Amino acid sequence: MSERVTYKRLLRQFAAIGPYLREDLCEEGRYRFDCLSVCVSAKPAPDKREFWGWWLVLEQDDHHFRYHYQLGFYDADGVWLDKPVPKKHQAEVERTLNHFYKLLVDRLTVLECHLAPAKQVTNELAVTAA
Repeated sequence: MSERVTYKRLLRQFAAIGPYLREDLCEEGRYRFDCLSVCVSAKPAPDKREFWGWWLVLEQDDHHFRYHYQLGFYDADGVWLDKPVPKKHQAEVERTLNHFYKLLVDRLTVLECHLAPAKQVTNELAVTAA
């Protein structure tokens, strides 16, 4: 097995993936990511815009990681809400989630870590690196 994967090292590796890591919501053994996939309207000021997208929580047990995620709505107050994504935006939200998942798998593979869905992720909701 490779050297111990430290919290700081993981934060650096996850930050290198792109703008997904929410470092202020992370703690050792638990990492949070999200993606604002589709803007609802460009009319409001940038800090008041709403989006359709996803958030993902990654939990660590040594070199093993489990993830669970949720698709939903990011409101003007910066809060994720569990709302169904409109059909016309589903493909883009799923595309961004699958893109992120591939980057995450690649990064964890380099670190000799394993990734699997958490118990609450059902087969039909499991993301793929395809």
